[in-house]
This record gives sequence, C-alpha cells and structure tokens, in this order.
Amino acid sequence: MDQTNNPKKMFLEIVKQLRQLIADENVSVGGKLPSERELAERLQVGRSTVREALRSLELLGLIETRRGEGTFLSDYRKHRLVELLSTFILQESKSKEDVHTTREALEKDAIQTICMSKRLYALHIWDAFKEKLIEEDVVREDIIREIIIISDNRLGLKIWFLLKQFAGEPYQENMSLEEKTIWIQLLMALQNGEQQQALSLYNEWLLLLNRGDV
Repeated sequence: MDQTNNPKKMFLEIVKQLRQLIADENVSVGGKLPSERELAERLQVGRSTVREALRSLELLGLIETRRGEGTFLSDYRKHRLVELLSTFILQESKSKEDVHTTREALEKDAIQTICMSKRLYALHIWDAFKEKLIEEDVVREDIIREIIIISDNRLGLKIWFLLKQFAGEPYQENMSLEEKTIWIQLLMALQNGEQQQALSLYNEWLLLLNRGDV
C-alpha cells in the first residue's frame, strides 16, 4: 500500500481491507483478529497506522481489545455508531421523521415479500407467533424483527437494526392488548398471503402507536 496517500484515504483503505480479511477468514462475532504486527505485514503499512485504525474501530464498538489476549470482533448491533451519528445528524425533526419513514418502509417491504411467497406465508411459525401473542408478554420489536428475518433480507435487517436504535422507544415496550388483537389478525393475513389486508392492519397498528393510545 502506498503510504504517501492522504491519511483519510489510507484509513478508509485499511478499514476496507480489514473488513475483507474478516470476510475471507470467516471471523465471527467474538472471533480473534490477527495481531497488529501481522496486520501491518499483511496490509503492508506501518504498525502505528494499523494501531490508529484499530483504535478508531474500537471507539465505535466494532472491535474489542482485551489486554493480554488480543483484538476480537464485536457484535455489530452493539456498536456506538448510532449514538455518535445521532449527536450530529438527528437534531432536526425532519431527520427523525426520515428515520421512522425508512424503518416503516422496511417493515412494509418484509410484509409484502412474505405475502408474495407461498413458501414463506405457508410456514408453520405463524401459529406459534399467534399463540405467543395470546399467552405471553411480547416486546414490539421482537415480533417485527422476526418478520424481517423471515423475509430473508439480510441487508434490510441490518439497516432496520440501526434505524430501530435511532427510533428507540416505543419499540422496546410490550404490546398492549389492543395491539395484540391487531397483530393476531395481521399474522392471519400473512398466513393467507393477503398482502393488502396485512398492510392495512400494519398501518392501523402504526396509527395506534403514533397516537400513544397503547
């Protein structure tokens, strides 16, 4: 790597190569990364440059350094990117509205994807979801997350996790009885592949949530 590059470009290039290394070696969450010395040799940069890049990634919560053990890959859902970005970006009400709008679009897309796939809407898991809603306390984000997972949009799921962190409450609260009634009907619509009905019930739930009547 040419070390005469702009420092910012060099940093981004190192991060890009670290990401590729993690993918190539299939390093999972909690997995150990190569040492600074090894990374410097493999990326052909100075150890101080690697150290700076690792320190930045650690500050963002993407990796974790354990004294005497090494550097490990963290769970991306626990990073601090959202916290840092929200300090600078989400100060305007329009930006906050955009977060909610985009999150809702992903959730609607998951519902549409499921309804258009017989393989997905014919899954037996919908009965288990309905039973859970009837018998247990259910956190809002849990059931929505499962729907996005079932829609098999991995990128959408990662983006949704980020947006959910921006949105915060009330997704982390339990569903009310009225919400559960709507969601049981929504799950029945999903189970039958009734896209318009499912989306209509989803919008009804959003209105209830936004009114704060739950």
